[in-house]
Amino acid sequence: MRVSPIRALALLLLAVLLTAGCARREPVPDAAALQARSQALIDAGNSLYRARDYSDAAKRYGAAVAVKPDDPAAHFGLAMALTKLGRDEEAREAYTRARELAQQARGAAPGADTTR
Repeated sequence: MRVSPIRALALLLLAVLLTAGCARREPVPDAAALQARSQALIDAGNSLYRARDYSDAAKRYGAAVAVKPDDPAAHFGLAMALTKLGRDEEAREAYTRARELAQQARGAAPGADTTR
């Protein structure tokens, strides 16, 4: 029995597609694991900041932002380190985002004056 090249290619493609769903997938971290990872990065950033290693502190805070983008502490730490590095515009953006997230966490509307 001879199989045409097109049919052979179609069967090969079908086999690949069927087995692609069987590939091992990494488990998605739960919220508690993400929070713990983010906090560990923030703690590392805090230690580096206290040691006046602002560049590496900014990297750790930035990694914490990547792990948990809704964590105001990560954005605030990043803003502090960026300020020390003279990256004022980026620092302002990070401070603003930290304030917005903190207000959201407290239930205040973003942009509301909460200084009183």
